[in-house]
Order: sequence, then C-alpha cells, then structure tokens
Amino acid sequence: MYAIVDIAGQQFKVEAGKQVFVNRQAAEVGSSLVFDKVLLLDNEGKVSVGAPYVSGASVKATVLDHCKADKVIIFKKKRRKGYQKKNGHRQYLTKLQIEEIA
Repeated sequence: MYAIVDIAGQQFKVEAGKQVFVNRQAAEVGSSLVFDKVLLLDNEGKVSVGAPYVSGASVKATVLDHCKADKVIIFKKKRRKGYQKKNGHRQYLTKLQIEEIA
C-alpha cells in the first residue's frame, strides 16, 4: 500500500514504515503529523485518484530529526572579465517516519 502525498508544496510517494526527507516542518522531534492532502492511494492494486484530493484519506507520520541536506555549490563566471562568484547553500530538512496510511 502506498500513497502520493502533497507535503509543503511537493509530492512524495510514501509507504508505511518508510522514511522520507521533506522541507523543514514546524514540529518538535518525536511529535506526530497528519497529512490529508492525498493525491493518489493504492491499496493492493485498487487505485483511488483524487480530484484534487482523495476524500477521507490521510497519512500519519512521526518527526525523527531536523537536519541539513548536502551542500550545493553555485559558481558564476564571466569569461575574460575577471568576474567570479562562488556561493553555497544547504537546505533545511525534516526526517519523517511514515506510521500509517488511512
């Protein structure tokens, strides 16, 4: 059983018992979150597609950790002009444990 869920503007395929990294959520470590924006629900071959969301479906998750993603390097250069600009960025993430899909 899996579901396609809209979490903070991004779509994720989640299954019960799996872990997923999403953009930083405003929740304490160990707290429980419920996501009700389920776009698609697959229950052993029986697929339910929402318009736009599946009514009555929800995903329950537990916050495991707040962390940062790997560094992304942004390097800009204009040749023969002496212009170079180096910048970096690390995205803030939340690690979620998917408990159940209802």
